Amino acid sequence: MDSPHTPVLGAEVVELLSGKAAVIDATVGAGGHAEALLEAGVPSVLGLDRDQAAVEVASGRLSRFGERFRFARSRFSQLAETARGAGFSRADGVLFDLGVSSMQLGDPGRGFSYRSAGPLDMRMGGDDRPTADDVVNGYPEDRLAGILLEYGEERFARRIARAVVRARSRSPIRSTAELAAVVASAVPKRKGGPHPARRTFQAIRIEVNGELEELTASLPQAVSLLEPSGRLVVISYHSLEDRIVKRFIAGEPSLSPLTRKPLRPGAAEVSANPRSRAARLRSAELSEQEAA
Repeated sequence: MDSPHTPVLGAEVVELLSGKAAVIDATVGAGGHAEALLEAGVPSVLGLDRDQAAVEVASGRLSRFGERFRFARSRFSQLAETARGAGFSRADGVLFDLGVSSMQLGDPGRGFSYRSAGPLDMRMGGDDRPTADDVVNGYPEDRLAGILLEYGEERFARRIARAVVRARSRSPIRSTAELAAVVASAVPKRKGGPHPARRTFQAIRIEVNGELEELTASLPQAVSLLEPSGRLVVISYHSLEDRIVKRFIAGEPSLSPLTRKPLRPGAAEVSANPRSRAARLRSAELSEQEAA
C-alpha cells in the first residue's frame, strides 16, 4: 500500500489551489491532498468520498485542523447537493483524484486487487450494487465481453469472457485470485509487462461503481459551485477518464484551461510512488465574466 502521506501530484495540486479560500476535495481518500492544502494555508476544505472507510480515516487524520476541515460521504453524482448541505454553496476550487485509492487496493477484503486473494467485491461504497461477483458470475458472455472491451480496452475481451463463462459453469468464481487465474489462462503468455488481469479488473471495477457515468454527472456540478476565478483540478489514471475531462473542459465556454497539456509526475515521484505513473492532471479556471 502506498503511503497516504504521498498524494499523487501533490505539489502541483497545492500550487494550483493553495491561494484559494475554500476547496472541495471530492475524493478525499486517506486525506493526503486535503492535508497538503490545509498545511499550505487553505482556510477551509470539505472532504467528500463515497467510501465510508475513507471518510473515517480522513476525518481522524485531519482532526487537528478543527473546523477548517469538514467531511461528508457522497457519490460524485451528489456533489452539489452534498456540498451545499455541508455549507459549501460556493467554492474556490474543486479537486478530483479519480480511480481506486491505495487504501482500497491495499485491503484484500475489498476485492480490488488482482495481486492478492479476496472476495469479488470492488464496491467503493460498501452498500452499493452490483458487486464484482454479480458481474463475473451473472453477466451473459456478450455483455461481459463488451464491458471488458469498452471499460478495459482489452484486446482479448472475447477470449476472456468466454473463459470466465466456461469456468463459472463448473463452479462459481468467488475470489480475485480465481478470476486473475482464469484471465491469465485465456491470454497469450508473455514475459514482463503489466499483469494480464489488469485491464479486466479495471473494467469490472468501472462497471460495478458506474465510474464514468458518475464522473460525467459531477463535472457540471463542480463548475456550478465555483466562484469567479475558481479552479477545477482533475487527476485521472486512464484514457477513458482523461477523455471525459478533456472534452468537458474544451466544451465548457466558462472554463479556460490552465495548461496546454496535462501535467504528469516526474521521474522522482514515479520512483517514490509507482501508482502515480499513469496520472494526468488537467485544470481549468472559471472566467469572471461567465461566473458573473
